[in-house]
Amino acid sequence: MSDQITELSASALALAIRRREVSANEALDAHLTQIDRINPRINAIVTQDREAARRLAVAADARTLSGDDLPPLHGVPMTHKDTHVTAGLRTTFGSPLFADHVPDHDDLIIERFKAAGVVTTGKSNVPEFAAGSHTFNEVFGTTTNPYGPSLSAGGSSGGAAAALAARIQSISDGSDMGGSLRIPASFCNVVGFRPSLGVIPVQPSRNAWSWLSRSGPLAREVTDIALAMSVLAGPDAVTPYPNPVPARRFLEPLQRDLTGLVIGWSDDFGLGIPVQREVLRVLHQQLQVFEDLGATVEQAAPDLRDADEVFSTVRAFDFALSYGDLVARHGDKIKPEVRWNVQRGLALNGADVVSAALARTRLAQKTRIFFDRYDVFASPAAQLLPFDAALRFPTEIDSVPFENYLEWMRSACVVSATGLPALCVPAGFSESGLPVGLQLVMDHGQDVELLRVGYCFEQATRYAWQAPDLRDTGS
Repeated sequence: MSDQITELSASALALAIRRREVSANEALDAHLTQIDRINPRINAIVTQDREAARRLAVAADARTLSGDDLPPLHGVPMTHKDTHVTAGLRTTFGSPLFADHVPDHDDLIIERFKAAGVVTTGKSNVPEFAAGSHTFNEVFGTTTNPYGPSLSAGGSSGGAAAALAARIQSISDGSDMGGSLRIPASFCNVVGFRPSLGVIPVQPSRNAWSWLSRSGPLAREVTDIALAMSVLAGPDAVTPYPNPVPARRFLEPLQRDLTGLVIGWSDDFGLGIPVQREVLRVLHQQLQVFEDLGATVEQAAPDLRDADEVFSTVRAFDFALSYGDLVARHGDKIKPEVRWNVQRGLALNGADVVSAALARTRLAQKTRIFFDRYDVFASPAAQLLPFDAALRFPTEIDSVPFENYLEWMRSACVVSATGLPALCVPAGFSESGLPVGLQLVMDHGQDVELLRVGYCFEQATRYAWQAPDLRDTGS
C-alpha cells in the first residue's frame, strides 16, 4: 500500500483521500517511510517535524469524516523549499548564519499551500541563499539525483525536485530567478513551471518592484502543476503587480488540439550558447512528437542579444539589495558566489542601470515580434546532463570554458530575462539513462495555454512516468 500511495499524483492522492480510499494518516505514513528509505542516499529532505505533521494528518482525517467541504490538496503530505519561510519550522536558507532560524510567519506560497489543505512535514534542501543551480551548503551538505546518486539534482529547488523523483512527495514548491525550477526539473525528470509575472504574487521584503525571481510549483506531471496553480495564483493586497491569469483558469481542461500551432526551436538560443551534444540528440528526437500532434516546428528563436545584459545586471542589483548588508557584516561566512554577485551589484553605476533598462525594453520588443509569428519557443531546459555532485558548478561544456558560476545556466537565464512564462517537461533520457528536459516558453499571460502544450507532449511521450531505480537504497 505504501508504494502504491507514493506513486500517486497529487491530484489522484487528494481524490483518494476525499473518497476515503486512503486516509491522510496513511498518506503521511507512506511519505515518511519513503523519506526513511530514500533520503539517506539523496539528502533531499533536511528538516522534519513529524509530530506536527501527525497532528495535521489527524485533523485532516477528522475533517474528512465531518462532511465539511474539503480544500483541493486536503491531506496531501509535502515538504517546502528551505528558502521559503515557514512559521514555527526551521528555515535556514542553506546558510550557517540561519542554521537555527525559526520564523513566525509563512511566505505567501506556503500560506496558500496550507490553505489548500497540505500536511506540512519539513523542508527540502537548497544552495546557500538559492544561489546557483546545484544544491549544496555548509549546513546540510549536498543533495544528489535519484537517477544517479553521485550526480547533481540541480538547484536551487534541487531538494524539491529530488524528493519528487524519489516518490517522497507528489508536489513541491519552488522558486526561479535563473532556472531554479527548470534546471532541477530537467535533471530529475519532473515538471517545473515558472509563471508569468504577477500570477503567483511574491510579497515584497525589501524591493516591492522586483520582477526577475518567481515562485512556482514542481510536480511529476502537468496536471498537478495546474492543480497547484489553481491554489497558488491570485492577487495579493500588498504586492504591486497585477495578476494576468485568474486562478480558476488553471482548472480548465488541459487537453487540446495542437493542429496549427507554430513552434520555433533553437539549439543555442541564437546566441551560440553551448549545449552538450547528447542533450541535443535527445531533444531533436522529440521535435517529431509535436509534428505528429499537428504542430509545425521551425528553426527560430527570439532575438535574445540583450538578454544576458538584462539578466546579469538585474540579478546583481537584486543580490546587492537582498544580501549586501549580510555580506558587509558576515562576508567570511557567506559562499563566494553570493559575495561575487553582491559585489557586482554594488559596483553598478547609473549608466549600467540605464543601459539595462534600455536593453530590457529592446528585449521586450523583440520577443513580441517573435510571438507575432510563433506560438511557442522551444529549447533545451539545461545545457548539460546531471554532473558530478562533488563539483561546485560546471566549468566547461564540450571544451567551451565558463568565466563564472552562472554561465552554465544561460539556457534558463536568458529566458528569465524576457519575463515570460516557461515550462520544463521531461523529454527523454541519455544513453546513460539520465533525464533531459524540454523548455517551452509562451507570451506573457499565456500560462494556461503553455501548460496545455506541455500536457499534450507529456501524454504523447510519457517520459514523466519512468521512475528511477532506487531498489538498492537499503532501509
